[in-house]
Amino acid sequence: MAKKSTTKKAAPKAAKSAKPAKRKANPALMKPVQPDDVLAAVVGSAPLARGPLTKKIWDYIKKNGLQDKKNKRNINADDKLKAIFNGKSTVTMFEMTKLVNKHIK
Repeated sequence: MAKKSTTKKAAPKAAKSAKPAKRKANPALMKPVQPDDVLAAVVGSAPLARGPLTKKIWDYIKKNGLQDKKNKRNINADDKLKAIFNGKSTVTMFEMTKLVNKHIK
């Protein structure tokens, strides 16, 4: 006689809630930072959180038409941005973040 297997059936999984948990902002990103004199020429000298600081830089880039027309990831620096970008005439948007971080306190 063959033995019957005694495996149990898996219980049905609980349905996930319709709304995903709301993501909380990182408090370190909300803390105001002080731009140095070089960066203040572009964004102003008042302390800003990192989000609004980045937005002001992008507003400056778009207002002055400094985003590369063919490769939108590149930024062509004018005199003010060259000072922030260590003298580079073109940087990528990802490289820009790293270079801007050197100019905040």
